[in-house]
Amino acid sequence: MSTTAATGQPIRQRDHKVYQGTIAYLSHKKDRMNEERGREFYTLVVHGDGSRTMTVHTEIDDRPSVHRDAIYSLDKEWLPLDCMMRLTVGDKFMGTGWMKFHNGWAECETFTATEGRVSQKMDTTGRLKTFQNHAIACDSWHFKHYDFAKGGIQRISQVLLSSPDHRGATGPLFYEIGINMTYVGKETVTVGAGTFEAYHCQFPGTKELPEEHPPYEVWITADGEFTFLKGGVAGYMQTYYELTSFTEVAMK
Repeated sequence: MSTTAATGQPIRQRDHKVYQGTIAYLSHKKDRMNEERGREFYTLVVHGDGSRTMTVHTEIDDRPSVHRDAIYSLDKEWLPLDCMMRLTVGDKFMGTGWMKFHNGWAECETFTATEGRVSQKMDTTGRLKTFQNHAIACDSWHFKHYDFAKGGIQRISQVLLSSPDHRGATGPLFYEIGINMTYVGKETVTVGAGTFEAYHCQFPGTKELPEEHPPYEVWITADGEFTFLKGGVAGYMQTYYELTSFTEVAMK
């Protein structure tokens, strides 16, 4: 491998790792059991210092269809840094925006088909712990801030969403809630992407939205990376999500 004359280090810097994954969206309603209703494709870059960026494309086929592209970054402590998003609903432009998270406040600059140009600034208690951009691949990251040794229902009192809609089909604009999380136990889970040791977790339900979100169960890798493996939402939604592929991209 070629090196630089000044430092003797390799010319190419490869301190990071790259992963690619796909998630299937299925219905678990009786009349649509296991019918594909959407999908998600993502690339995750984990940098040498532990910070990470996920670029994710989401498609929901159920009318009105939803297409969402997001680039979401966390620092080495898994705290949100920034997020860029673009959203179409019913195959028409809905909105595009940029969010930045600071110590004590967060800002959003966005343009939507409904609201036009909007600038938001919101106070946060120190650094915001977690942000919800509605990508299923990022849902499991909330549990980085859960104390598994303690167990029981634990709450993150301040979470910002890009949309209060259950499908993330509005905005993008900040919407503030709190979320409850709990841990069921450790299990061995097999999904399309393989067999993994997993934490079985739950979001018991969120009443702080315009429409209450039903309970949501998720299985997450127990390797410290908190990779989403599978999940299901109860109530009127009856949806199921599964990691169908997950690979590290080899660097030659």
